[in-house]
Amino acid sequence: MTDSPHLTEAAIALNRFGLGARGDESPPSDPKAWLLNQFDRYDPKPAALAQQPDSPAVAQELGAARQQVASGADQDAKLAARKMLRTEVRDAYRDAVDARVQSALTTQTPFVDRLVYFWSNHFAISTEKPQVAALAGAFETEAIRPHVLGRFEDMLLAVERHPAMQVFLDQVRSIGPDSRAAMRADARDPQHKRGLNENLGREIMELHTLGVRTGYTQSDVTEFARALTGWSIVGPKGAGGTPGTFIFRPALHEPGDRTIMGRRYTEPGEAQARAVLHDLASAPATANHVATKLARHFAGDNPSQALVARLAQAFQSSGGDLPTVYRALVASSEAWTSTPVKFKTPWDWTISTLRGLGVQEMPGIKAAPILTQLGQPVWRPGSPAGYDDIAASWAAPDALMRRVDLAQRIGARVGDRVDARTLGPKLTAGSLDPATALAVSRAESAQTALALLLVSPDFQRR
Repeated sequence: MTDSPHLTEAAIALNRFGLGARGDESPPSDPKAWLLNQFDRYDPKPAALAQQPDSPAVAQELGAARQQVASGADQDAKLAARKMLRTEVRDAYRDAVDARVQSALTTQTPFVDRLVYFWSNHFAISTEKPQVAALAGAFETEAIRPHVLGRFEDMLLAVERHPAMQVFLDQVRSIGPDSRAAMRADARDPQHKRGLNENLGREIMELHTLGVRTGYTQSDVTEFARALTGWSIVGPKGAGGTPGTFIFRPALHEPGDRTIMGRRYTEPGEAQARAVLHDLASAPATANHVATKLARHFAGDNPSQALVARLAQAFQSSGGDLPTVYRALVASSEAWTSTPVKFKTPWDWTISTLRGLGVQEMPGIKAAPILTQLGQPVWRPGSPAGYDDIAASWAAPDALMRRVDLAQRIGARVGDRVDARTLGPKLTAGSLDPATALAVSRAESAQTALALLLVSPDFQRR
């Protein structure tokens, strides 16, 4: 089979910009208009996600479960309560993954949903911590989806204030060394020093905004962490607000002015970190960082500097208006290269497979274990940097064999109800390579034909 089939613009719109063609739908006659028209039809909270608990509900459930652990009459009771808590967290995570998949399968705005998943990975959390696992779905629904067609600064603020990010990067443990709370604690117990946690400040600068090696220093990170002190979340007892929502705690805030990247911030309290975030969101380095990642996601692992520069200019000239950047992307010839430029991640491949087979409901299909088997568990990259967006991270032989194994199981399950010979041209919008079509037509069975189609270069690349 050849490695570089010639893609039609419809195929590019459906697969590179979207989430994969559906076998029961016709390709768009005007691919670029089809992409841009989705901005007016996007639903930030579709039915599948609307049924999921929000952050306050999750916080209350976790609080009740932890209270049950604490109130256990003996060690056996405590162990049983802890086991129940782990089960509840696991089930909440799996339900959220299933809802995400359900939304991806039924969305009428697949380009915008791809952008949601892009930003969710840009502002990555990881679910090793039980609280984060339980809150991960709410994080994407509450902090990413409402702002994907808005301003970058608004999304940035929503992300950093969200309880999932606050817990993931230990901001809830950060205390200004000279804050009122620290002084009181030191007076009670001089040997137990409470202190600053720099995780959130560092990752905001390095990953969420400026990028690495862009001129900031360790001193800037420390000063930003001091500005962020007091940013926290309401606990399960609801002191100060609704459990699981953002709260600013003045007693934890480090007093005084901050100097970050040459600018002095004199704002009091919560406003200090917000002022820093405003400047970071509008910094030229942030525009370049965001533009590079978007270009890599849509135009190849090594995007041209010309494309990056155009996207960065769109970002800066619009004040971080994301639809302006997306329109510049859609208008760029580099994103419409007629040969495949990206290797599908396990998430991409799974969703495009299910969409291609016409799956719209998930009963009996547990998505979380499947994606874990394929090497990309949802919301669990293991690092604040998120999952890699280059082929080398996903095209290793063992990873490909896992796809082959799953494709064979899918073929065995539904292959006798699907004609891969007619499905192939539909899923590739007329771009199926003749060698792939020949291999599928000569397969020894319908099941094998479907498996061959799903692991072909045509289908695994976009």
